[in-house]
This record gives sequence, C-alpha cells and structure tokens, in this order.
Amino acid sequence: MRHVIVVEDDPLNALLFHKLLERRGGYRVTLTESPEEVLRLAREGADLVLLDVSLTDSFWEGRHIGGVDICRLLKSDPACAKIPAVLATAHAMRGDEERLLSESGADGYVAKPLVDHEAFLTLIRGLLRAEAA
Repeated sequence: MRHVIVVEDDPLNALLFHKLLERRGGYRVTLTESPEEVLRLAREGADLVLLDVSLTDSFWEGRHIGGVDICRLLKSDPACAKIPAVLATAHAMRGDEERLLSESGADGYVAKPLVDHEAFLTLIRGLLRAEAA
C-alpha cells in the first residue's frame, strides 16, 4: 500500500485530505506537522508528501518553518529528493502556483479549499505513477 504523508495544521483540511487519500485513493496516510517526522518517514520510504504552505506550529532548528521550506529540505536530501511533493495552499492568486513551485521544488500544487476531489486524486495518482516508473 502506498504511503502518503500529509503535513497540514488545519484539522478540517487534514481530515478531508486523510479521508480522500485513504478511502478513495486507497493509500496509507500519516498526518503530521513535525518536519523531523516528515524527514524520518520520507527516508523510511514514504511515496508522496502533501504539504500545507502556511503551517502554524512547525519548527526546524528553533525557527518557524512552512511547507515550502520543508519541501526544500526533502528535495535537498538525496534519500528523499525523488519523492513527489505537492503543495496545498489557500494562496491561489495569479502567479502563486508558479512562484511556489519554483521556490520549493515541489512536483505539484493544489489550491484550498479543495473543491474538485477527483482532480486532486488524479494529480496524486499521476505523480505516484510517474515516481514508480
């Protein structure tokens, strides 16, 4: 069973992502806000990481860190660099997607609130297929 890490601080969004990925996607899902846990799980073989851009209570080496920075940590670690990462954000103004993908090195982007559940699952499935190839 494919393993997806969801890094999300909003309980309702976390629940939505968890249910969609587990029930409709058939994936094993781990919810966390801890950068240390994200890196550990990724190194242990997670298949995809979904990251909220704006995290409230996530810290790395004593400083506040968001999903863009966690994504950079993942992509800079040779053990995790090939794991697909998707940013999830309410920052959905024109140009935000391109800017955030460029800044983070992420492989995908979804806007919140998540309205099109099927498009979201299609994105996740596509990234997991590409990663497996």
